[in-house]
Amino acid sequence: MNYKYTSRSVEDTLRVAENIESEKFPNMVICLEGDLGCGKTVFTKGFASALGIEETITSPTFTIIKEYMNGELPLYHMDVYRMESTEEDIGVEDYYNKGGITIIEWADLIESRLPSERLVIKFKVIDEDTRVLVFEPYGEQYEELCNAVL
Repeated sequence: MNYKYTSRSVEDTLRVAENIESEKFPNMVICLEGDLGCGKTVFTKGFASALGIEETITSPTFTIIKEYMNGELPLYHMDVYRMESTEEDIGVEDYYNKGGITIIEWADLIESRLPSERLVIKFKVIDEDTRVLVFEPYGEQYEELCNAVL
């Protein structure tokens, strides 16, 4: 079952990310999909803030993975847009079971390397301020999370 949320502002996107964070669990994997400028990094900023991370969150476009270790749980923020191929081995899968939260921007580019249980959030731009977020839970924990929050 998919869930939809309409964000009418940056604040709405931050708020839904904070709500998702309130249901966090170790080894959670969140996959963000959508065009440039659709709100993927904004979502990550809201999630990180609720997690207690005070560092500035930016998209790790050129480093691919940034680790934030000073929150309630570690946050592994990935942007796989610049990975040369899905066969490139940078150890993405190693992060799924490190006890933290993994958020992957452009996750659809490495779909074959994603865990079977995960939360996919697809961002669709409607206009300058409005986004529709479609939540696709894979696995019982993610289904329960969506039922609790959305």
